[in-house]
Formats: sequence, structure tokens, C-alpha cells
Amino acid sequence: MSVALHGVRMPLAHFTLEIDAVLDGPVTAIFGASGAGKTSLLELIAGLRRPSVGAVRIDGVELTDVAGDVWVPPEWRAIGYVPQEGALFPHLSVRKNLLYGHDSIRSRPAGLNFEHVTDVLEITALTDRAIGTLSGGEKQRVALGRALLAAPRLLLLDEPLAGLDAPLRERLIPYLARVRDEFAIPMIYVTHSPDEVVALCDAVLVLTSGRVTARGRPADLFTTATRPRYELREL
Repeated sequence: MSVALHGVRMPLAHFTLEIDAVLDGPVTAIFGASGAGKTSLLELIAGLRRPSVGAVRIDGVELTDVAGDVWVPPEWRAIGYVPQEGALFPHLSVRKNLLYGHDSIRSRPAGLNFEHVTDVLEITALTDRAIGTLSGGEKQRVALGRALLAAPRLLLLDEPLAGLDAPLRERLIPYLARVRDEFAIPMIYVTHSPDEVVALCDAVLVLTSGRVTARGRPADLFTTATRPRYELREL
């Protein structure tokens, strides 16, 4: 799948997001410091924000084109979006959260069914629980499961491990890897963690104050020193 952003400009509070890039890797990381414009870029692709100029296309199909007055609403884009906090419905059970929007999908790829998704994410035992009883890691897996069960053609993950302590982040990375390997849904993964980029992604786009300052393979952009932690190479 190819996500093309052509001449996109979108004013933000402290700078203008300016993107002209094609994201075509199975899992592309949008990497950068907090406030770099990463979440705004995801919201633009999802259709939650509109640029002032430019176009957004998936596999050549226009979703947004300011010049051509094209605007496809978010609910028609077949894009799964998992925001930082998961945005689960607290008044619904885990099962009802997972199945929210599930019945509206008429054509469903093999494997994207309730039993298989909950098994891969190891949340089958949680389905009758209330959202308020879940841990942070459990909530993230439920939010991911809900997005998958909507049968998206593209999955947008906005810092899914942010706010979790280091041991919990390390335990959740294998679940994200299983989603990547099991369902073969292209993902755009926002993070400011080099470790997550190296563990999960095959391409990375570095965003600084709304502009792309580097892009390539994680192995080419990050280097290890004496510790198993990563730093951005000098460019």
C-alpha cells in the first residue's frame, strides 16, 4: 500500500506542517520529539484534520485534495486509528468495545474475526470485563483489537506505548510485532522511542517542527553504542 502526501501544508500552533512524501513500507515509523507534528500528520491521513493546501492519496485514490475540493469523511476511509489514550468507551464492556463498528463491515479478510484477533492479542479472558478494571497495557491491546476488527486497509498507531513504564512497554512490543506479522495490514507508527522503531518498523520518517529532516531504514538512521539503546545518527 502506498500513502502519498503531495504538497501538504497545514498551519499548527507554532509552525506549519509541510509534507511531500510517499509512505509505502509495511510499517513506517513517524519519529520525532514531542510537538514535532507527528499526531497532526496521523490526523490528516485519518481525515480528522484538513490541510490548507495539498492532497492525500492511498494507492492512487484521492482522500483529500484541496485544489480539487475532494474530501472523504473519516468513516469512509477504511483507516483504523488508535490514539494515544486508546479512546475506549468506559460505559461499554471489553466485548462491546471490540465489536463497536464490527457488524457494519460486509467484506472481512480471512483471520480478522473476533476469535482470532482476541487470541493473537491474548485478551479473550478480558472480554466480559469493564474497561475501568483493565491495566494500561490491557487497554492498549483492547484498543488495538477494536481497530483491527473494523477491517482497516491501513492502521495508524499514535504512540501506543506512551505513558507505560519500561517493563510494560517491553512486554507489549511482541503483541505489536504479532499484529504486524499475523494480519499484514500496513501500519504508520508514531513514536519518539528509537527502540520501538528498530524493533517494529522497516522504514522511518524523521519529523522536526513539521518538516521531514531524514528518512530511510532504521538500521541506516540509528546506531548503537555500548548500550542496547539507540540514538539518531548525525545527518
